[in-house]
Amino acid sequence: MAQKIAEVIDLKKTYFLGGIVVEALKGLTLSFEEGDFVAIMGPSGSGKSTLLNLLGCLDKPTSGAYYLGGEDVSQLTDDELSEIRSTKLGFIFQSYNLIQQLSVLENIEVPLVYQGVPPAECRERCMEIAEQVGLGGRVKHRPSELSGGEQQRVAIARAIVNDSLIILADEPTGNLDSATGTEILSLLCRLNDEGKTILMVSHDEKVAAKARSIIRLRDGMLVNGEESTPQELHDVDSGETPKELLDR
Repeated sequence: MAQKIAEVIDLKKTYFLGGIVVEALKGLTLSFEEGDFVAIMGPSGSGKSTLLNLLGCLDKPTSGAYYLGGEDVSQLTDDELSEIRSTKLGFIFQSYNLIQQLSVLENIEVPLVYQGVPPAECRERCMEIAEQVGLGGRVKHRPSELSGGEQQRVAIARAIVNDSLIILADEPTGNLDSATGTEILSLLCRLNDEGKTILMVSHDEKVAAKARSIIRLRDGMLVNGEESTPQELHDVDSGETPKELLDR
């Protein structure tokens, strides 16, 4: 039986923007199991990016609980959340978020450096991960010398190098052409087949269809209060507009 790896209970998030109260999340209750590959979808302003930020310990909920690996992390201090991010979570962003001054290998090493892993062990593990994502011959290059797909592979390598509990992917193919995006999705599917847990925000139905299940949000709530399978994607609104301030 798969182990429950993360759970949110009555999770709420409220923002105050120019005197306006915005209820980004209105009491979500969800759980994720080890080995899940879940796509989070919804129109602009639905709360999907807010949910990803909370799951990634990049923000704190207004109320409710978030259990990650059995620990309630919803009310931890900023320093404690930073520790959680570096040891239990891996992030893949649409814009890659690589450090331009560092080489591919050095970018992959960043999470392990923060954990104080000895240099020799760090270098060996990162070389293995670079090979795993198809970058063995590019480890000395800097991000500016790589294609978009190669940069996203670096980001994926960085996300898995610390053996994270969950990989959080925010529009991981958003800046890529369709062929390269397909390659990145194939890599994510392979990692999931190997046991990695992946939670992915996407506005693209074809991208979301690669996941094992889909969570649909609207106005900070679950649509129909349940998850769906990729086959039910026709129920999801298409033609989503680009992210705006309230799409959190």
